[in-house]
Amino acid sequence: MIEVIGVRFKKAGKIYYFDPANLHIALDDYVIVETVRGVEFGKVVIANKQVDEEDVVLPLKKVIRAASDKDKLTVVENKAYADKAFAACSEKIEEHQLDMNLVDVEYTFDRNKIIFYFTADGRVDFRELVKDLAAMFKTRIELRQIGVRDEAKMLGGIGPCGRMLCCSTFLGDFEPVSIKMAKDQSLSLNPAKISGLCGRLMCCLKYENDEYEEAKRELPDLGDHVKTPHGEGHVVGLNILDRLIQIEIPAKERVIEYTLDELIEEGIVTAQGQE
Repeated sequence: MIEVIGVRFKKAGKIYYFDPANLHIALDDYVIVETVRGVEFGKVVIANKQVDEEDVVLPLKKVIRAASDKDKLTVVENKAYADKAFAACSEKIEEHQLDMNLVDVEYTFDRNKIIFYFTADGRVDFRELVKDLAAMFKTRIELRQIGVRDEAKMLGGIGPCGRMLCCSTFLGDFEPVSIKMAKDQSLSLNPAKISGLCGRLMCCLKYENDEYEEAKRELPDLGDHVKTPHGEGHVVGLNILDRLIQIEIPAKERVIEYTLDELIEEGIVTAQGQE
């Protein structure tokens, strides 16, 4: 076992583990740590805890120190510098007539690097832009192309549900989402109804997917022929979450709705599907 703390550098960003270096750091405290990008300022979202060594990538970087009020002021100043850099870079992009959309600008805590995040439909030759920015800011410059999902995460917004975007409020990582998830949940396959602001399938399709998959293993499929207490019939409708099965009974000339438990009691289906 090894003692770690979990640190986030952005709201809803990925959580990284660090060695607390014998410091007891409370939840929601701020710390200064060393990362591959340099010295960074982050928020503690997981307080000191023990984890298995195989669950982390060793060796862990140590926490340099707890953040001071001066460090917090530096973060505010860096944000102001980043806003100015955003305006300057936007002008240079227009000057060079580059087909790219600047999304965000970020200074590392120690101001040794400025990172410019942008989106573009294809590859962009920004070598001249980098030269201009390096001459202007006298520091290391990194231009990083991101996807539309990352753009939505950075910019935020309100989703079709009327709530703030999940990716910008609490989702640390993007999980794969497929059209099969929408089909399994009997949702309209109209792209406008199952796509988020980013134009990709909505992340929330993943939330209930496991429940739907488990329920589908228990229920018969549409069109299956089954025997019921009222005679033989075939499945014409399913309410997956409520475990309700609509069966058309030709002998009765009507559709009867059964619960899964009723059919299990009759021995028609088992807990894992049709017998």
